[in-house]
Amino acid sequence: MKGLSFAFGLFTTVGFLLLTPLTGLQTLHLGSCVISANLQEMQKEFSEIQDSMQAKDGNIDIRILKTTESLQDIKSSERCCFLRHLVRFYLDRVFKFYQTPDHRILRKTSSLANSFLLIKKDLSICHSRMACHCGEEAIKKYNQILSHFTELELQAAVVKALGELGILLRWMEEMI
Repeated sequence: MKGLSFAFGLFTTVGFLLLTPLTGLQTLHLGSCVISANLQEMQKEFSEIQDSMQAKDGNIDIRILKTTESLQDIKSSERCCFLRHLVRFYLDRVFKFYQTPDHRILRKTSSLANSFLLIKKDLSICHSRMACHCGEEAIKKYNQILSHFTELELQAAVVKALGELGILLRWMEEMI
């Protein structure tokens, strides 16, 4: 009887998973590393906080991520490493230190941080399998981003980095 109920439960679960659409998941090709991310949901969350970030950004002369074009210069074989560094950067230096009294914005940034945690997990698997090569170019670009970030006071840098998250998301969408 236990075996029959286990089999029925397993059948039901598998059926549910097969019938439930996995909307929004995209496959990103980062050299020899392939990961999945819900970029549509991340873009939606970002668009809901973007205006707030831009209104708080008083440093229009400084850019942290520059443009999507400068990110495109990264070799395909080094994209995994570069994204891994950027995800860690956003988790350790941006989301962790962002402060606002607006609970709606905090929920959105928390949701984005959770998405970044999922990406970090997948990138860590690629890294452990030696499929995430770090070359000189990726490290150089990442160090430039860190340099631009540290030019500003911490909260100003955090707001700037959050406001530029759209640049990173567009770059990630180009990896599909």
